[in-house]
Amino acid sequence: MDHWISPEPPAFDAQHPLFLCVLSNTDTAKIPGISAAGRLPALIDYTPAGDAELVTLGRTIGNSEPPMTGNSPTPAVMTRAALQLTGMPFMFINCGLRILPQIPLLDVGAHPGGDIRNGQAVQDAGLIYENSVELGRQIRRFSDFVIIGESVPGGTTTAMAVLQALGIDGMVSSSFPKNPMDIKQQVVAQALDRAGIAFGDLLNEPMRAIEYVGDPMMACVSGLVEGLKGTPSILAGGTQMMAVMAIIKFLGIENNISIATTKYVAEDGTASFLETVSALGYAAYVVDPGLDRSKNPGLRMYESGVVKEGVGAGGAMFVAGMMGIGQRELLEKVEEICDQLF
Repeated sequence: MDHWISPEPPAFDAQHPLFLCVLSNTDTAKIPGISAAGRLPALIDYTPAGDAELVTLGRTIGNSEPPMTGNSPTPAVMTRAALQLTGMPFMFINCGLRILPQIPLLDVGAHPGGDIRNGQAVQDAGLIYENSVELGRQIRRFSDFVIIGESVPGGTTTAMAVLQALGIDGMVSSSFPKNPMDIKQQVVAQALDRAGIAFGDLLNEPMRAIEYVGDPMMACVSGLVEGLKGTPSILAGGTQMMAVMAIIKFLGIENNISIATTKYVAEDGTASFLETVSALGYAAYVVDPGLDRSKNPGLRMYESGVVKEGVGAGGAMFVAGMMGIGQRELLEKVEEICDQLF
């Protein structure tokens, strides 16, 4: 096996792996300059639905244009490649979508997230959590290894806000090549100020942190992990899932979880992925899909810091590597999917 995952992953002995991906929209994503998810701001709400259609069907239905960041394809192309090569079953969860993909969906009863500067960011966080706990309990009856990804535009900003509310000075990444940290810091400061939250105030109340300054996906993934107790689980994503790990830790949920992301997040100098995950006490795995050698110029742009991660791409590729898929085989599949799309 070629070494495109570090550290070396454990031996894969699961009989019934399952890939889950949680889809949410928020008004925070519509703040100018926050998110590069979607070629145009008007398309941001469509991004999660488009990602789900692309992974499931190999094409988009609700919008003729596949989700893009500038001229770079969505990381959903990597997720689809990994899932096709492994044959792993997958399911998508509606966790507060404005636009539904035209595919089968699980549902946890969430509303779209608000703008964190305007007060309550997540309605019914407790209900989302409890529904997700029950979903996790059902899933653990038929799966012995679960990978959980997300597609939530603007989610690194809500991640930063929640981390600060919990007292973690973690830095988040961005889908932009130049991380708009000044805009994010300003939005987070406004959100915390409006909610009357100082740094670390909600250390013992992570669900309140989600309600005030988080997004619906956070309540869902935390609940899933609680419900999956005893089932090894991988959080598939970058600094958004890093924030979820912090929530899980401070909720006192004890489960066999680790996190897997792409090298583009791990090597992002404006983020603190590896440092923060390590400080939280969890294992992190880093996947290098070899996009620098791609014949597709949009994929090569990932090397310059565009997009970086999303739709569970890092985790899906991590499991593909665990199951013996090589980097070259994966890259060829990603390119094939891109050729069909663009």
